[in-house]
Amino acid sequence: MADWIYVDNSNVFIEGKRVSAVKIGMAPNIWDAFEHRILDPNYRMSFGKLYQFVAGNNKAETARAMLFGSRPPQNDAIWKIAKQAGFEVIVHDRNFANKEKKIDTGIVAAMTRDAYKSAKKGDIFTIVSGDNDYVPAVEQLRTDGFHVDVVFWAHAGRELREAATKFIELDPHLDNLRA
Repeated sequence: MADWIYVDNSNVFIEGKRVSAVKIGMAPNIWDAFEHRILDPNYRMSFGKLYQFVAGNNKAETARAMLFGSRPPQNDAIWKIAKQAGFEVIVHDRNFANKEKKIDTGIVAAMTRDAYKSAKKGDIFTIVSGDNDYVPAVEQLRTDGFHVDVVFWAHAGRELREAATKFIELDPHLDNLRA
């Protein structure tokens, strides 16, 4: 059995900053933090620790680990660090309104390609994101015999948590994932 890992960097990182804001008392709960756009500006996630958490100790079983995100400023070494941690990095430019685009569809496209070209029934696909946009892909992969884990913060979309074979909550690991 092989593991296939797909990470929405902005989604997991920004929501980690929100979870941290609640933990340190900047917001009373996650929904208040979301509504008032409260983020812990000091929270940084370690790519190496995230990779270790998701892939586990046996990297040989990881067929692919992809991290998707938006192009950072030129002086930012974020993607170099992610590559050193073991991720294949896919970067997209933001649109004219400076909004992140193509990340969710890029993950679904890569996951689908990998499932039907390279993976075998019973392989484990792991999505590190909390968006319900992934529900149709998760349901299709499960119908076709794949195991699909979702790894994300506790406030991940309910439909996505329910569609997954297994939901793994990151909240108890907030400090362990800190850079």
